[in-house]
Amino acid sequence: MEKLDSNRVILGGTPVDLMDPEPALELILTRAGQRGLPPLGVASVNLDHLHHFGTGGRWAGTLHADPASAVDWLYLLDGAPLVSQSQRLTGHRWPRLAGSDLASPLLARAEQLGLTVGFLGGSAENQQLLARKIEEEHPRLVVAGMWSPDREELASPEHSERIAKDIAGSGARILYVGLGKPRQELWIDHYGAMTGAAVLLAFGAAVDFLAGRVQRAPRWASDHGLEWGYRLALEPKRLAGRYLIDGPPAYVKLRTASCTVPPPVPERLSPAGPAPRTPGRFTGQEGAADAVVVVVTYNSSQGIGALLDSLRAETDRLTLRVVVADNASADGTLGLVRSAHPDVVSFATGGNLGYSGGINAAMRKAGDADAVVVLNPDVTVGRGSLGTMLHRLNASRAGAVVPRLLNDSGSTSPSLYREPSITNAFGDALLGRRAANRPGWLAGTDFNPESYAHAHTVQWATGAALMVRRSVADSLAWDESYFLYWEETDFFRSLRALGETIWYEPTAIMTHGGGGSGSSPQLNALLAVNRVRYIRKYHSAAYSAVFHGAVVLSEALRCWKADRRGVLRTVLNEGSWPALPGPSKDPEAGYFPRGSVIMPAHNEANVIARALAPLAPLAAARQVEVIVVCNGCTDNTAEIARRFEGVTVLESTAASKPSAMNAGDAAASEWPRLYLDADVEITADALRELFLALAPGGLQAGRPAARYDLQGAHPLIRAQYRARLRLPSNATSLYAAGAFALSKEGHRRLEEFPEVLADDLYVDRLFGPAEKAVLDVEPIVVRPPRALKDHLAVMRRVCRANAQVNRMEGQRSSTARTVSELIRSVRGPLSALDALIYAGFAIAGRKGAGVPRPGWERDVSSRGATPERLRR
Repeated sequence: MEKLDSNRVILGGTPVDLMDPEPALELILTRAGQRGLPPLGVASVNLDHLHHFGTGGRWAGTLHADPASAVDWLYLLDGAPLVSQSQRLTGHRWPRLAGSDLASPLLARAEQLGLTVGFLGGSAENQQLLARKIEEEHPRLVVAGMWSPDREELASPEHSERIAKDIAGSGARILYVGLGKPRQELWIDHYGAMTGAAVLLAFGAAVDFLAGRVQRAPRWASDHGLEWGYRLALEPKRLAGRYLIDGPPAYVKLRTASCTVPPPVPERLSPAGPAPRTPGRFTGQEGAADAVVVVVTYNSSQGIGALLDSLRAETDRLTLRVVVADNASADGTLGLVRSAHPDVVSFATGGNLGYSGGINAAMRKAGDADAVVVLNPDVTVGRGSLGTMLHRLNASRAGAVVPRLLNDSGSTSPSLYREPSITNAFGDALLGRRAANRPGWLAGTDFNPESYAHAHTVQWATGAALMVRRSVADSLAWDESYFLYWEETDFFRSLRALGETIWYEPTAIMTHGGGGSGSSPQLNALLAVNRVRYIRKYHSAAYSAVFHGAVVLSEALRCWKADRRGVLRTVLNEGSWPALPGPSKDPEAGYFPRGSVIMPAHNEANVIARALAPLAPLAAARQVEVIVVCNGCTDNTAEIARRFEGVTVLESTAASKPSAMNAGDAAASEWPRLYLDADVEITADALRELFLALAPGGLQAGRPAARYDLQGAHPLIRAQYRARLRLPSNATSLYAAGAFALSKEGHRRLEEFPEVLADDLYVDRLFGPAEKAVLDVEPIVVRPPRALKDHLAVMRRVCRANAQVNRMEGQRSSTARTVSELIRSVRGPLSALDALIYAGFAIAGRKGAGVPRPGWERDVSSRGATPERLRR
């Protein structure tokens, strides 16, 4: 977008360009005479604009926050409250530039300059009056045409495109667009470039003002900020809602969400190049992909084939990895996928884990990809839709993107929702799908057709189809306590809590059959109960009780329906809730041994949910004792951990990992014990094998194998880790993985953890080769730093920690052994280069190691995307 010559501020969450009248006119007229530039949209920003486009508005971010827009926007100051707020921010009183004030001078100047004008909007009668007035007052003005479409035509993409082409054929350079807010701005943003007009003026009732059908307020009313009262008195029926209902909240936005514009932050480009194309097939688990598609199946043999065929058609433009997690289907779904689509990564989850459990299981096999796509198995993907969503994800810097969903008849399904509240719960209970155009605070579902015609941010949408930026997907686990229904509501809320946006993209189209999880009174009861569970998770007991009443009312009004039989009774009887459908394990998965997981955590709010997600079902079922020890935390780590049922959370003020592990030992009652860093993920299967290996009479210490996720890491870092994986000690040592486990007998070797940084190195040296092992099970996931600066900081910390343990134990450094292993690992020029890079990092780490500092020492650079571990 071209930089405009103005002072820009944010008023109520939307930008405003502060300008004097003459420079504003000159800018508009100059752009009208120029060719080869994007069209300039001009909007008057008043309280009504803030209501629609400001913070929390339905169309917030649709115009100014969308780099994908083909229109440059000039936002002019309109309305006394905004004038006053801009003066508070800048110390200068800027003039009000209402569209009604600029409309007439622009006509006069266009006549002088020979610029053609057109008019879109207003009634045909008013356009005729305007035409006669122009002939009288501006005889030399060239009017290219006037268009007066109705609302149905404007809501239709086909009709709107035809109107835009008609305007383009007329040669209009300046187009007055008077369709009312927010329709006129949305129409300009979507179709403005098609009109061929250089300037499009979103001036509301411009035709009515210019035709003389609407009187301007007296000068004294405008000067004293009372024009709104004058217009309200003239048109109370039309304007009462705008001024008396929408106006006050918009004024609150103005006073609470206004600021000067901060300097732009340079965008950090990913070092990774584009993924190689694999037309006609899906890429395997290794290598890069544009997107990984996650599908959770349960008796889905009827629909999964059509979905995978539609995804395969997308591979001519995108490199896709498809992961299918099957929740114990009894209809041969998994076999069908494996036989007909062998390039799909498919696996059995070991039971019916529910939608969230299946997604979390699939994410552990996601591999290297820029985005994660979650799809129901009864969805089919429209051609080009994934590419469109990926473009929106990147262009709008969104956290997630959702498509337009069609039902089997080809109609748009209402798939966009508002955050649940008491008011919209009662509105839905009383009105259901009736009165679809009722205020948003009375409706949980957005039924407005305009909401499905334009791209915009939403609060949440159905979880049948969504694309999530990979860094966001890695930061958020899906809450498995819901089993089915409302897990997407929870996920989208968590996403918004991270400051991310969710965009609806209407040009990405998918068809959703809607029967993936079936329908029955029992599932409808689960749906209703999960509404209450969701509200209880985030609101007070009093708020939740009122919301629960709304759910009871809704079910009472519908209890006569066959598919709601018994739902009301279940909602009222909380004692019956545990009997509702929930996760189930395959009996053949085997016995799960007892044990404890102790997780020391220091300010791990960004990552702990992902680490706890695979452990949560075990903790909730009391199969494994999970203890999180928050030590010296100043964030909400403890609050997040407490959301997981069955997880014990301890808190201490001392920021010390050894002290936290000792506190966990004091609280734990089971053996063996896994000491797991809060940014490391371990699967239930790996934990089972680990605990079995450390049973009485078995190993005394051990850990699972580790997989280093090097997505986006600097090439030199990748080289060092390649060399690291070739060292024999990598397959036998307990350090460098952020996880180690001890049997009861093994724990007697140390009694308690000493105050050392390298706790894993200290423990490793307590055991001989026959007493410890790195198990060949599903590996835990470790994420090293991505940037060289951060990696060097880690290397210095590692060297400090190793030196501290060596001094404490009176041992010499193991450098000679490491050098010997490096030399023996060389098998050719590439491995030799990797070994040299490994040695270079080790030398650099020793040079800046210094003395260990008290408390936690760790890499925090990637805590949002998870940190690393590296030893020696």
